[in-house]
Amino acid sequence: FTGSAFGSAAIWQYESLKSRVQTYFEEARADWMDKMRPQKRGDFRKQVNSWWNSLTEGQRTVTGIIAANVFVFCLWRVPGMRRIMFTYFTSNPSSRVLCSPMLLSTFSHFSLFHMAANMYVLWSFSSSIVSLLGCEQFIAVYLSAGVISTFVSYVAKMATGRFEPSLGA
Repeated sequence: FTGSAFGSAAIWQYESLKSRVQTYFEEARADWMDKMRPQKRGDFRKQVNSWWNSLTEGQRTVTGIIAANVFVFCLWRVPGMRRIMFTYFTSNPSSRVLCSPMLLSTFSHFSLFHMAANMYVLWSFSSSIVSLLGCEQFIAVYLSAGVISTFVSYVAKMATGRFEPSLGA
């Protein structure tokens, strides 16, 4: 999984760079068209765009991860989703489904305090780590760390003979 994650991140990084270079040259050619385009309306949209543009690249990257964690947290609160959540979003070495929970449980938090603390820490160091690695490699590290830590949890559960499900990485 880790090799695939970093390989995909390298391809994504290359394509992103290629797209930025192409966009730069297209914008240089089409700069005069901006005067002819109608301006977009809506104060709320302008406020959201202003907020989004004020974020660092790391904060923008982590915003998606935080949104995924909040979405999964909310799914845990829906009674009809509990069976699916226990099957795919908890890690348990005795489960019939082993691989997808290794990744999906990374986004699971049952406690609001636990999720808030994790997301605060992720937000706080995101700018520096993304500037060091790039957003693509950071996501590869994040997902790989989740899968590897779940694997270590599987090994520890097998060694101790405790097979209860667990959440998180």
